[in-house]
Amino acid sequence: MKNFLWLLLLLPICTIAQDSIRVDMSNPHATVYTHLYFLQSDSYEPKKAAKTILGLSEEKAIEKAIKIKQVLDGKGLYVDLDKIPTDANYKDTVGYSSYSKYVLFPERMPQIYVEKIGENWYYSTETITKIEGLYKSVYPWYIQKIQDIIPLSGYKKILNIELWKIIGLLILFIIAYLIFLIVKRIAFFILLKLQQQITKNTNLEVNKVIKKLAHPISLLVALTFIDKAFPSLQFGLTTNTWVFLTLNIAETVFWIYVFLKLVQVIMRIYGEFTERTHGRLDDQLVPILHSFLTGVVLVGGALRLLVLFGVDTTTMIAGATIGGLAFALASQDTVKNLIGTIMIFLDKPFHIDDWIEAGEVVGTVERVGFRSTQVRAADTSIFQIPNSRLSELVINNKGLRLFRRYNTNLGLRYDTPPELIEAFVKGVREIIIAHPETRSDSYNVEFTGFGDSALLVMVNVYFKSLTWGVEQSSKHRLHIAIVKLAKELGVDFAFPSTTVTIENFPEKKGLNPKYDISKERIDTVIATVVSDFNKENPNETVS
Repeated sequence: MKNFLWLLLLLPICTIAQDSIRVDMSNPHATVYTHLYFLQSDSYEPKKAAKTILGLSEEKAIEKAIKIKQVLDGKGLYVDLDKIPTDANYKDTVGYSSYSKYVLFPERMPQIYVEKIGENWYYSTETITKIEGLYKSVYPWYIQKIQDIIPLSGYKKILNIELWKIIGLLILFIIAYLIFLIVKRIAFFILLKLQQQITKNTNLEVNKVIKKLAHPISLLVALTFIDKAFPSLQFGLTTNTWVFLTLNIAETVFWIYVFLKLVQVIMRIYGEFTERTHGRLDDQLVPILHSFLTGVVLVGGALRLLVLFGVDTTTMIAGATIGGLAFALASQDTVKNLIGTIMIFLDKPFHIDDWIEAGEVVGTVERVGFRSTQVRAADTSIFQIPNSRLSELVINNKGLRLFRRYNTNLGLRYDTPPELIEAFVKGVREIIIAHPETRSDSYNVEFTGFGDSALLVMVNVYFKSLTWGVEQSSKHRLHIAIVKLAKELGVDFAFPSTTVTIENFPEKKGLNPKYDISKERIDTVIATVVSDFNKENPNETVS
């Protein structure tokens, strides 16, 4: 009898102790565990699960608690209790540090989370407010209507799956396939119109890429439809978890493919734009930008896949940031060169094929890479200049000149008569005006001084072409015309010499040339030389 009395006394205490262990809301882990545990089939006590919801009547709290679990099950969101923190004062330091809060699925279901109210943790007010909308999105109104009209034979099981679910799955795939076909045509039409609107032309290569881009876009729309409609079939948590994991992986892969194709389209359009520009530095930017954007897409896609498999990418990114900082400190030259590359493409101090002078380096720019720039010298050797150093040098860009200036001095003999000096200067001016590759509105031909061995005639001209080879050819034609003019006028070019003058030498003539300064002859010679010069270039227009 005494033992029986002790049993009656201890039984309520044990029951209270058992409830206090199981109904625990002292931390995020305890609250979520309490909610899910008491809604399992073998431990179904919805009243205890409803204690995780604050501020509602028991009946309403039970309804909300059940719907929260049904939404998680319908979306295939498996709650890994081992990852939920047990700290009663836990704070989400990533984005919710203002107060204690824990989000179960930040990426896929951020609306469902628990928060600390007083000394305990409960499902948040936002979760309770939005759960009805979430439930309707997972289980649309027509599902219950369809289930009401399903005959009893529809609930028979084949391979442990109810017949109506198998039929519904087949209908789901058929509708998804029809959506794929329709959206594919619409997407291709819209993308084609956008491309033509942007580029104002039709490019067959771009059209092929757009057609490939429309394919994964239509697949994404079809997968989105399956993602929205599949929970309505109510296959259960385990099946939904694997199905939605597969769908999310497929969607991520397709998104990666879409963005890769989108990068190709953008780069082809940008490539067409750069072809219409004068400089080739933009052309060099196309492959660099293409590689960079491709890398960004692949890295972003890889991080998304890791999230789907439960990897905490925030920790990875933080670790990568610290590791990247250490790596940057260990490879400062590489980072400096990368920054130099960015500055070169932003400032554009030169273009591909420009002739530049940068410090001791003189040559033609051939390629601008991530780390260095290649400059080909006149002897065809290659200078590899780090971009960090090149961005700090004073660059004399000969390729940006409007014209190529050519300045030289012609030396005439000291015994040349003034009349022939004037005639020679006038003839050179006429040749420059007639030359198709020189500016006729900006030149100088003047008798500028007395040299040690010659009378100096300055010739200052500007060639129109910026190409080095064309400049040399233009100089050649100018020089030949000047030599012909001097020959026809009887003007000699001077060279360093010593002249001995003998005033009286019987029966001997002096060695000095006899000059013909007849005005009629001079005008005829100049007209003839200029006319012959023009005849040598019959297809070129005179400036």
